[in-house]
Amino acid sequence: MKILMLAPEPFFEPRGTPISVYFRLKALSDLGHKVDLMTYHLGENVSLRNIKIIRIPNLFFIRAIKIGPSLAKIPLDFLLFLRAFFQLIKTRYTLIFSHEEAALLGVLLGKIWRLPHLYDMHSSLPQQLENFNFSRSRLLASVFLWMERFILKNSQAVIVICQDLERKVKKIGFENKAVLLENFIDFPSQEFSEDKIQQKRRELAPKGEKIVLYTGNFQSYQGIPLLLEAAERIQEKVIFLLVGGSKAEQEEMKKRAEVLRVQERVIFINRVSPSFVPLFVSLADVLVSPRLSGTNTPLKIYSSLKSGKPLVATNLWTHTQVLNNSNSTLVDPTPQGLADGILFALFDEEAKRRARRAKEMADREYTYPVYLEKIRQSLEIARAKFKTN
Repeated sequence: MKILMLAPEPFFEPRGTPISVYFRLKALSDLGHKVDLMTYHLGENVSLRNIKIIRIPNLFFIRAIKIGPSLAKIPLDFLLFLRAFFQLIKTRYTLIFSHEEAALLGVLLGKIWRLPHLYDMHSSLPQQLENFNFSRSRLLASVFLWMERFILKNSQAVIVICQDLERKVKKIGFENKAVLLENFIDFPSQEFSEDKIQQKRRELAPKGEKIVLYTGNFQSYQGIPLLLEAAERIQEKVIFLLVGGSKAEQEEMKKRAEVLRVQERVIFINRVSPSFVPLFVSLADVLVSPRLSGTNTPLKIYSSLKSGKPLVATNLWTHTQVLNNSNSTLVDPTPQGLADGILFALFDEEAKRRARRAKEMADREYTYPVYLEKIRQSLEIARAKFKTN
């Protein structure tokens, strides 16, 4: 197939949706399809067989796009639509494959050119307004809800990345379009020797402290302040290692750590490439996901399960779609609840048994052949439904 993909974000950047887009492209390439990726002017180029990256021009001199909804995306998405429109004039495609809000553009273009449309639903569009504190306007939420339903109605197939989105799509009557494809594929990690791991561990925990690791962005829904408040309640020798976040976000969290008087036990590390994250996972004693809101399963949960390290997560639907007390330690989303969970994971043998069960399950269920089959299934549904309409 010859596929036009629309991705309204910087590509590539080591964060949620761009990582997902990368693995969609890799899978499509491995299945033998050719893809033209239409995306923003921002991001690093990547090299994948049969994949061509086409970027919109930087007419507005925008140098960065924050995660989630933003006003800056409006002119960029307009350019994305125009660039895709003219691309369709000169190139014949089999299918349009769109991510996030660009699915609205993809549906419209699909109708104009009479092409099947596959919607990659990474999140609920109206829910994004709340998760990222973008707006509490009921009118805007209504607009986003209408847009989401319009996209679902007019797409021939829908990829959903978690059970919550699958339920949402089924609830409004489009279950025959939905394919559940969780984002469980990881980048190949660099090879780190045991000496390298121990050297890094001595550097970060010179007194033999235990290491609790958080990786990811520092958006409010991720619960970083909750993690710092939990750190205040833990008196044992523990280092809290936080990898990710922007400079401004790190500075804000450093100030919170100082107020809580835990700055000596909290280490902030700038964003690293996905292939480097496994180094920090290897030296950690416990992994943590203190998320407070949202319903999508965090990408890092799948790699955490595969790591064989004890995992502590808040007992919320965002986690419990995948996690339970057999493969992780689920805690109340309170400072004391998180602190108790971390101590249990650090010092109780049951936590290690849960980690082993988690790895066995992940190695069995979260495999690349399964991922490829789900992508193939999505394409088949889209083409079949288009032919019958």
